[in-house]
Amino acid sequence: MEKQATHLTHSPSSKIFLSGPPGSGKTTLAVERLRWLIRRGMPATAILVLVPQRTLATSYYDALRDPDLGPIGPIDIITLDGLARRVVRLFWPLIGDRAGFAHPTHPPVFLTVETAQYFMDEIVGPLIDQHGYFDAVTIERTRLLSQLLDNLNKAALIGVPLSEIQERLKGAWTGESARLGIYDQAGECVKRFRHYCLDHNLLDFSLQIETFLQHLWPQPAVRAYLFERYRHVIVDNVEEDTPVVHDMLADWIPQCESALIGYDQDGGYRIFLGADPTSSARLAAMCDETLELTQSHVAPPDVLDLGYQVGLSLQQDPNPTGGDFRQALHFRERRFHPQMLDWAADEISRLIGEGTSPGEIVVLAPFISDALRFSLLQKLSARGIAAHSHRPSRALRDEPATRCMLTLAKLAHPAWNLPLPPFDLTLALMQAIDGLDLVRARLLTDIAYRPQTSSLSLGSFAQIQDEETRNRIGYLHGERYDKLRAWLESYQAGIPGREIHLDHFLSRLFSEALSQPGFGFHISNHNPASPLEAGRVASDLIESARKFREALEQVPTTNRAVVEENSLSKGDAIDARFVHLLERGVVAATYVQSWRLTEDNAVLVAPAYTYLMTNRPVDYQFWLDAGSNGWWERIYQPLTHPYVLRRDWKPGSHWTDEDEFRIRQESLYRLVLGLVRRCRRGIYLGVSELGEQGYEQRGPLLRAIQSALKRVADQAI
Repeated sequence: MEKQATHLTHSPSSKIFLSGPPGSGKTTLAVERLRWLIRRGMPATAILVLVPQRTLATSYYDALRDPDLGPIGPIDIITLDGLARRVVRLFWPLIGDRAGFAHPTHPPVFLTVETAQYFMDEIVGPLIDQHGYFDAVTIERTRLLSQLLDNLNKAALIGVPLSEIQERLKGAWTGESARLGIYDQAGECVKRFRHYCLDHNLLDFSLQIETFLQHLWPQPAVRAYLFERYRHVIVDNVEEDTPVVHDMLADWIPQCESALIGYDQDGGYRIFLGADPTSSARLAAMCDETLELTQSHVAPPDVLDLGYQVGLSLQQDPNPTGGDFRQALHFRERRFHPQMLDWAADEISRLIGEGTSPGEIVVLAPFISDALRFSLLQKLSARGIAAHSHRPSRALRDEPATRCMLTLAKLAHPAWNLPLPPFDLTLALMQAIDGLDLVRARLLTDIAYRPQTSSLSLGSFAQIQDEETRNRIGYLHGERYDKLRAWLESYQAGIPGREIHLDHFLSRLFSEALSQPGFGFHISNHNPASPLEAGRVASDLIESARKFREALEQVPTTNRAVVEENSLSKGDAIDARFVHLLERGVVAATYVQSWRLTEDNAVLVAPAYTYLMTNRPVDYQFWLDAGSNGWWERIYQPLTHPYVLRRDWKPGSHWTDEDEFRIRQESLYRLVLGLVRRCRRGIYLGVSELGEQGYEQRGPLLRAIQSALKRVADQAI
């Protein structure tokens, strides 16, 4: 079968639907297909690679860096979001007025996740503060905003009117009637937000997709442009994409010269983001050939058997593998959570000592809390093991590097009149100056910080009169502190007469000060476990500040309101609002650089679903908090529902406890299958009798594995 697939991928006009489990070689064949097209002389502009998430494009970018391919032009490896943005920008004059925008002759303003939350907050904030919206639910403001935006996105991705989302949620609800009013309030908020976007030419993700699919995709000129340009289409992980993408591909595949569609069996990890594996399966009928790969090139039978046995325990319908999962599963139960982390760090150290590369180890949990992340990275660092962490839901404000840079930005811009607590400055100095500990940083803050002054509110180390105090802080640390203070003074001296944007300030702060020898971001001496961590965070922060500024600069009414409210220049007012937004914990966008600016040879610490969406096999996986209910439970989302907001949901049907139990069982089984199929050698199960919060842990994953162990032992008798 693999030989037949290879032969077909080398055909100039084949249209193939390639299915199989993860690790069976689908992406490898798709990459080879791309390389073959290039070697055959196909123009780079004639090839399109479509992926559901940018993190899944890594294999294609790596292939294009192969020097054996010779000089080639840029190949479009994009998501639906990227394709829609490109087409909307190009054909905007055709549909600006038809799509209902108030200023069709003005260019569109594309919003990021952060800027969309900002403008949504502008709409929702007064309704919450003045009219008591959402009083019946307890939820953080930032999560409330993201769930409202999620409803907008779901409407666009399944292709239904906004009003239907509200009615679906109300029709499916079986609990207290008070929730029905919450759904009405949510519907009112998204309707007002949509009108606001149309009035100001703002395109959040949902409006961007709707504008592309409803107003541009049907246009003959647009179809001619896309069909004639992209003659060869490669689609990977199509099961993780949305119904509207599948609709588009159903029109596109018959028009192109060749197509390769990769489909992961038992996939659908992005269902909460609109993925629809059932919808994607219909694309097989659009292709000339349907091939199923069955052999795993990653996981051995012993590892795969864990997925089979867990499937039996969860009363699913798994396929037997012929292995013995007990040979690949390693665990030892500890009573307390820190003991489990010590055990995991010791086992990782042992594996590395035996020759395993740190990059071949991942540490996974259903959720990576700040405490777990910090503790584990510190334990690995103490053992000399490089490690890095990815947590897409982690707000930028939660990163120490972000808090450091924003604190210094407040110091440099007293006109913003933003509060700067002394302890924030203490933490910033500890991050900014290499080797400065918390005690010395606090002592320096207590002596040097003068918040009542109108200019730079830091005194110099050289002016400290007490010799004993200077000795306690350390002359080396004092010298570095004075260098940082001098840089801030120099920056302030250059402000009068010219406006410097926050993203420019942050870029200069990082490159001219914090990344220099003796400072905390220099090769991340402050955090040797991840040499690129500070640079990655700084890059994300600068990009976020730039996009926020560019969006607000193009909305004149917002600019005037900001300036009048704060009596600041336009630039200062926008920058101050950005800092305030971040400090409230706005959910960060996914930055591709966050995945690229990491060490290849370092242990990855990530949530389980985040790891799955990297499509990266490893030798060893550590599943921490195996007794946690988080492996089984869905995130609490009172304003939205990923299953009710699917295309195949029948409006008016009730979502029952039986539905919830069934979905949780299926999701846990799918998660375990996805993990074992990406593991080459073994899985380490981290179990603690008491969880991070001190409560007993005996969740469904742990019970399923214990049931499997008992079942296999009984069968051996």
